[in-house]
Amino acid sequence: MRTLLGLVFLLLIGLVGVGFYQGWFHFSTMSTDQTSSATITVDQDKLRADEGKAREKMEGFGQKTKGTTSERTGNPKEPERQP
Repeated sequence: MRTLLGLVFLLLIGLVGVGFYQGWFHFSTMSTDQTSSATITVDQDKLRADEGKAREKMEGFGQKTKGTTSERTGNPKEPERQP
């Protein structure tokens, strides 16, 4: 159970890191004399656009793989008979 929790934590940290790298999340702070605040902003438009791009790439990869496997699973050539 402890290992599973650690794995989930690492995946969450990785997702947040990729999100900041891709520009999906922004972190900002504001400080006055007596208060300070932190804000995390999610750019949903950027997130949806990248999701669409990823989906298109995966569909293209699926079509490419499907074409490759259909060629291999077609009727095999019969071996030539030798006299």
